[in-house]
Amino acid sequence: MKKKLLIGLLLGFSFLSFNSDFYYAQSVGLNFTLAMPQGEFKDNVDNLGWGISGHAAIFTPGPAIPFTVGLNLGFINYGNESRRAAWSNTIPDAYVDVTRTNNIVNFHLLFQVSPFSAPVKPYIEGLFGGNYLYTTTEVKSDYLDKNLTETTNQDDFAWSYGAGGGFMIRLTDLEPAGTLWLDFKARYLLGTEAEYLKEGSVIINTTTGSATYRLSRSKVDLLTLHIGVIAEF
Repeated sequence: MKKKLLIGLLLGFSFLSFNSDFYYAQSVGLNFTLAMPQGEFKDNVDNLGWGISGHAAIFTPGPAIPFTVGLNLGFINYGNESRRAAWSNTIPDAYVDVTRTNNIVNFHLLFQVSPFSAPVKPYIEGLFGGNYLYTTTEVKSDYLDKNLTETTNQDDFAWSYGAGGGFMIRLTDLEPAGTLWLDFKARYLLGTEAEYLKEGSVIINTTTGSATYRLSRSKVDLLTLHIGVIAEF
């Protein structure tokens, strides 16, 4: 169910971004994202997350039609761990690099209101969707310079909803018709409960060759800050 929902939203995002019937009237944006855990999530994860997000909307809001709808897709990394380890207990004289990453993919239906057409254009927005939290471990060889294996240690899904606001500053006109904007915004996203791993949650016993997972469980609330560009056509 979770994978089907993620695939469906990704296909919808691609449709809005590339379908020629919508392209002439839409807006598309790409942002760098900083994510700050809030509430129960902050009690477990105290480091700053970072990532990217993008959106596609079916038309551009303005004085005539002050709202639009679309899809927003984002990626956030909220933790990394790396170590150098022996290939195995029976081959202790060969080493590999082990990297573990904690990530969130979020996807939302986006509702945006902006009844303005000035060079500086404020807006507000509402979002509803979900968070897919997952932790992966990669094993890489220095000699081969490629991943030897990769596994998902833990994954879970949480519903997500919230609101945000920001403003756009007009940068330049686009040919043959359109406008490029500099975009600043903030969002507060409330998430339902999920189980996840964080930095230090995987305990490696080198003597027995086993791993113990210490799962955390909480609501997944985030305050996100964004800076990027929006192209309106």
